[in-house]
Amino acid sequence: MQIGRKIYYEKSTGNVIVNTGERSGAVRETTVDEDFASYAALAERVRDTVDYIQLEYGQYAQDFAECNGYRVNPETRTLEFSYPDPNQPEEPPVYRKSLAEENAALRHQLADTNRDLQVIAEYVFGA
Repeated sequence: MQIGRKIYYEKSTGNVIVNTGERSGAVRETTVDEDFASYAALAERVRDTVDYIQLEYGQYAQDFAECNGYRVNPETRTLEFSYPDPNQPEEPPVYRKSLAEENAALRHQLADTNRDLQVIAEYVFGA
C-alpha cells in the first residue's frame, strides 16, 4: 500500500505546520483526529484554524526534492514552491506553482502557438 503525504497548514497564511510524509508497505491511512493526537505541532493548534491537503503518493516528488520551501495558497488550496536561485542565494523565497505545473502550461501554450502558426502558414502560402 502507498499513502501520499498530508500537508497541514494555517488557513489564514498557508504556512505549513506538518507534512506527514509519504508511506508505503504495511501502513494505513490515518484520520485527521489521529494526526492531531500524534503531532504536537497540530495538538497545540485550534483545530478550526488548520486545514490540510492530501497528495497522491509521489505527487510533486521532484518539486519537493528541488525546492527550498513550500506553502499552501489559502485561497486556491494548492501547493506553491520556492526554488533556490544560485545567482542570488540570500534572496527571500518567492512562491509559485510547481515546476511540473509550469512546464505543462508552457507545453500547452507552445502547442497552441504551433497550431496557430500552421494555420497562418496555410493561409499565407496556401500549403
